[in-house]
Amino acid sequence: MKSGLRNQLAEKMAGEITLSDSPGLALKKWRQNFEIAPGVLSDRLGVSPSVISDYESGRRKSPGTAVVGKIVDTLISIDEESDGKHINKFTSMLFSGVDDDVILDIHEYTNPVALATFTEAIKCTLLCGPMDQTIFGYTVVNSLNAILQLSAEEFNRIYGWSTERALIFTSVSTGKSPMVAIRVTAFKPRCVILQGIDAENVHPFVIKMADRDHITVLCTEMDINKIVSTLREKEW
Repeated sequence: MKSGLRNQLAEKMAGEITLSDSPGLALKKWRQNFEIAPGVLSDRLGVSPSVISDYESGRRKSPGTAVVGKIVDTLISIDEESDGKHINKFTSMLFSGVDDDVILDIHEYTNPVALATFTEAIKCTLLCGPMDQTIFGYTVVNSLNAILQLSAEEFNRIYGWSTERALIFTSVSTGKSPMVAIRVTAFKPRCVILQGIDAENVHPFVIKMADRDHITVLCTEMDINKIVSTLREKEW
């Protein structure tokens, strides 16, 4: 990995953790994003697993910038020693190059937001999947433009900095096409919201594909401009 991109990624991660109102939760999010077990991280840092647990739960005083920097560097190093899958994903997002007619809005949450609270704000109807989850961001995607313009690699960039997010696809007719696009890519979102359609008109394959990938799917008929303005006003 090029040192410049590595430094930018590390700065992004460390900055989010140290500036968060809940540094422990932000730290936990990044560890989970890299799919690294607490025990693996603690071994590499030379500390007890309980230290990582205490940081992430808030039982221990928030780590200083030096400790955060060491943790971030360790997460990146562990990923580098394997296939670098997560590094490649996150660094590609630093320079996404995705046109604004594809991504209509994107936002990251420092702290987890309850999926039920998020979807209630934009008047969603549940189609399938569990609701007792949290998300760390959302992306509003023009479904047609995304499918027509993005390659499989570029499609992954709509995930922002975490797959633990809601993908809101606009103006869908049946919902089948966005789910097929997700099905053939490596990363899966926590939740998909189909905008501009009611539950009766969602294609039956949507639920089948969602169940296979363990994705919660909802729909909403709220106007997309109203969705964007509503979500931007929320201070979760």
